[in-house]
Amino acid sequence: MHTVRQRLVDTLGCGLGALTAEPSRAARRLARALPPGPSTVLGTDDSTTADVAAFVNGTMVRHLDFNDGYLGLEPGHPSDNIPACLAVAEAEGRSGRDLVTAIALAYEVQVRLQDAANLYRRGWDHANYVLVSAALAAGTLMGLDARQLAQAVNIALNGHIALRQVRAGQLSAWKSSSAPNAARNGVFAAWLAREGFTGPAPIFEGEMGFMRQVSGSFTLEPPTFPRTAGSTYAVCRTLTKLLPTNGEMQTAVWAALAVRERIPDLRAVERIVVDTTDIGWTILGKDPEKWRPSTRETADHSLPYTVARVLVDGTLTPSSYDPDALADPVVGALLDRVEVREDPALTAMLPERIPNRVTVRLASGEEFVREVRDAPGGRRTPMTDEQFEEKFTTLVRPLASERRCRRMLDAIWTIDRAATVSALTGVLAVDGEDATREGL
Repeated sequence: MHTVRQRLVDTLGCGLGALTAEPSRAARRLARALPPGPSTVLGTDDSTTADVAAFVNGTMVRHLDFNDGYLGLEPGHPSDNIPACLAVAEAEGRSGRDLVTAIALAYEVQVRLQDAANLYRRGWDHANYVLVSAALAAGTLMGLDARQLAQAVNIALNGHIALRQVRAGQLSAWKSSSAPNAARNGVFAAWLAREGFTGPAPIFEGEMGFMRQVSGSFTLEPPTFPRTAGSTYAVCRTLTKLLPTNGEMQTAVWAALAVRERIPDLRAVERIVVDTTDIGWTILGKDPEKWRPSTRETADHSLPYTVARVLVDGTLTPSSYDPDALADPVVGALLDRVEVREDPALTAMLPERIPNRVTVRLASGEEFVREVRDAPGGRRTPMTDEQFEEKFTTLVRPLASERRCRRMLDAIWTIDRAATVSALTGVLAVDGEDATREGL
């Protein structure tokens, strides 16, 4: 339960921190063009339907690529389910404890699926797993029985399969909306199942089902889900971030920061080599667009750009991916000296560790090497409550007073004692949002 509260602090902070980003503004414009509903749009006093709130709030959460993640056979972000759970729990008048339970369930399902089968190598997006986890979590909050929950999964998975092209080549704003759209479709599928709709079956093992067409064969053992106080829930195995960039790139940034301390002058750098895992190469290094990213989404999935940016700045913040940062000629010149390659020895450490190695060679022939295998926020060095609060406050303080930030945090930390989740969503409106609505 405490870990879920931590993830709520982390996820809602990421969403509020992206409040003024253009994809967030566009999503809110969509919500405002529709009739009001029972679910709150994050950071505002606006309301919309639960499915639209799941999409809008999820887009905000994902924009900075700062929310949690998990790496099994498939990478993904289980916190993509939190906006859907929050929206449905509010719409259904459920308690804070019900919300916590639904979030834990969603994490359990998505993480188990990520452990079971790889999708990205077969050309499909990890957001397809969110279809299942969001449908089950939303359906549980709606009070669906086992038969209805099965139909919700059948409907969601058959009708909304996402392509991996969303994370290949030049990345677009949809990179941050693919999973929120899956969560939205999961909510809608649960609605349909509640009204008596049925879906294609068997959706996993069928002749034209998910295993044959998308994932390949895999096995899940639901009876092994945690049942005792000593069991480890999946949410406790997820990774959180102290840096606003892709999860498989975190250790590369820490390595680059360590190497930078030893470089007397960046003008003396002759070559930068980033040795990475197969997933790091495939997702973050092989595409030509990663060497001259023109969108934020491409840049925060670019090993060469991010390492070069960190070597120049000595830090990594959400503004490291702003348009003026992408156009920086100093970083551009450094990118011409970056090489990214896969090291099978690093790949062999996955998924227990997510390593990267950065080597900087100077014109003098001197070399500086740093390999980092575990990033802060990982399994060996989990973030503390104080770090979650500091991250939240750093993201939200530009929009809200210190007093308001404290109220938000107090409401999140005590969510399991709230009679309804509306007690939380109302507190999350930023100071002066009504007066500055058009600016947001």
